[in-house]
Amino acid sequence: MPAIGPGYDDPEYDNYDPDWKHQDTPFRRWLHDRLTAAGSRCAADIAATYAPANRYNGLHSDDMDTLATLTGTSIDDVRSAQKADLAHWAREQQLRDHPDLAVLNADLDRLRRRS
Repeated sequence: MPAIGPGYDDPEYDNYDPDWKHQDTPFRRWLHDRLTAAGSRCAADIAATYAPANRYNGLHSDDMDTLATLTGTSIDDVRSAQKADLAHWAREQQLRDHPDLAVLNADLDRLRRRS
């Protein structure tokens, strides 16, 4: 039986990384911590679902509302965590596209820690 929907080689999946399902990201950590604090027994599963969705598709307002309810936070808290994760991801992409920036980044981090 043929697969329903686009395959992984279709343009809709450009830049999709299957490792996102397991990748440790700032948003995944934030979600897991907040869900755990709120008493969720499914914290890891929920974080594993929404963290990749944040990076690949973005979160819709309904998703943010759901996450705010589940984590006991506000929509603004979820949005802040989401935006911080996307900024982190953009920086990762810059470093991958320009490996020489990784060396500069390491130097700047070293200088910051000395200060």
